[in-house]
Amino acid sequence: MGYDKSSPIDSSEKDGVVRSSTFDGDVGDVETVEKTKRGLKARHAQMIALGGTIGTGLFVGSGSTLARGGPLFILLAYSLIAALVLGVVTAIVEVSAYLPVSGGTMGFYGHRNVSDSLGFAMGWLYFYSLGILVPYEITAAGIVIDYWETDINIAVWISVFIVVIVGLNTLPVQFYGETEFWFASLKVFMMIGLLILSFILFWGGGPKQDGILGFHYWKDPGATNTYLKTGDTGRFLAFLKVLVSSAFPFTFAPELLVVTGGEMKNPRRNLPKAAKRYFIRLVFFYIGSVIAIGVICPADDERLTNGGVGAGSSAFVVGIADAGIKGLDSVINAVIITSAWSSGNSFLYMSSRSLFSLAVAGNAPKVFAKCTKKGVPYMAVAASSLFCALAYLNVASSGSVVFNWFVNLTNTSGFISWICCCITFLRFRKACDLQGVTYPDQIPYRSWMQPYGAWAAIVFFTFLTLINGFDVFFPSLWSASGFLTAYVGIPIFLCIYFGHRIYSMSKKEPWLIPSAEVDLRTGLDVVLANEKPELRANTWGKKLQGWFT
Repeated sequence: MGYDKSSPIDSSEKDGVVRSSTFDGDVGDVETVEKTKRGLKARHAQMIALGGTIGTGLFVGSGSTLARGGPLFILLAYSLIAALVLGVVTAIVEVSAYLPVSGGTMGFYGHRNVSDSLGFAMGWLYFYSLGILVPYEITAAGIVIDYWETDINIAVWISVFIVVIVGLNTLPVQFYGETEFWFASLKVFMMIGLLILSFILFWGGGPKQDGILGFHYWKDPGATNTYLKTGDTGRFLAFLKVLVSSAFPFTFAPELLVVTGGEMKNPRRNLPKAAKRYFIRLVFFYIGSVIAIGVICPADDERLTNGGVGAGSSAFVVGIADAGIKGLDSVINAVIITSAWSSGNSFLYMSSRSLFSLAVAGNAPKVFAKCTKKGVPYMAVAASSLFCALAYLNVASSGSVVFNWFVNLTNTSGFISWICCCITFLRFRKACDLQGVTYPDQIPYRSWMQPYGAWAAIVFFTFLTLINGFDVFFPSLWSASGFLTAYVGIPIFLCIYFGHRIYSMSKKEPWLIPSAEVDLRTGLDVVLANEKPELRANTWGKKLQGWFT
């Protein structure tokens, strides 16, 4: 079933979108599949790839991670996670760039390349995990506003953010792309500014600095900390804790590329571009930021863990304040709010598209595949928006306990997702090799990292999944609730997967689709027909115009 470049394209065109008549019934009705519109431009894709899911985890959460392990351990942890996440990105973009169909989430590709059960489990994992993260980010944005000590109840801010986020997701996808472009740009420019300022402070350029700061804080209080134990054992445990904590800012960021690919113009050309720029994001923003905070902020500063809400716990704010620079804390806090709002917007977008993808693949009721004339899967958006109501649990202190239990469901979801993504890629690569689908003739993107990067990611993220709550096994920290907090996501995913396996036993579906039978053809004619020739800007003026239009 390999792709034959000479095979005819059996398709029709309607409203400017080519639709295929070669889909079989197992992957959903083609009119349903192509109802979403490709409204994301190249600049949308590139900026979403750079800053789409940068949120409170990087701006604020990195401060507590620094306090836990010290500047050396957070640098090593972020570097290791970034390298492995890059392996995940290059793997999933190879899969999705070959066949970037509408509704093409990683759950859909798991369904196509591995098994219906894996696609089913991945799809529902994305739906509920991303859905729960929406009220998490909404609540974070509402709490961060309290940095300015307002008298307005947090329920008001939660309501405002819900209306804005849900409203934007009910509009055509180009509105999502445009808002994310500008808010991602804001985050990117903020990170660039903070890194430049950190470089200046490194050389002692702050008003209250006396001489070159350099790597002073690596010596005093020190480059590493201990955790639970003293000596080398304590330092090893501290590194493990930092390693687990450092993964959170990266969670579900690679998958956003795949989801946007289904509604992106010319995805076979633009997805590889976005993947290549992802390396810049990982090195410059993530690794660069932890180097910066390790230079300007001491790891033992109490404000990192007791600085209050919002910017008060940001290592950047602590370091800038110590250097005698005033006023920037409010600016950073404002960007943190927009970051939380932007992340919630992206998570709702991804959750709704995951449910839409499940419906397309036949793993969810067909009603969730219904779209408006503008290509918005409104029933899927409505279902995912219901998670937003969980944010109101935080209005009461007793309700916040319940809310935290919901958030705990997502603790290991990112690791599980990346493991399944890499398995999907390996099955796709094997099917391509067996069916004679080659790079660069038919496959538009391939990385030198693969398949070794995928294997390394599977091993490492399996390890992180198992040690996610390792500290709960120490007698002084043991509790049943702590254990469930760290590991409840694993049995939930396994129950969904094996539940579907039991349900589908009567259909005699294989555990793995044989590589020779993996469907690499269905829907490809639509994708190829919708690809448009690239119009290269030959002047700086046209390049600048293309960036803003």
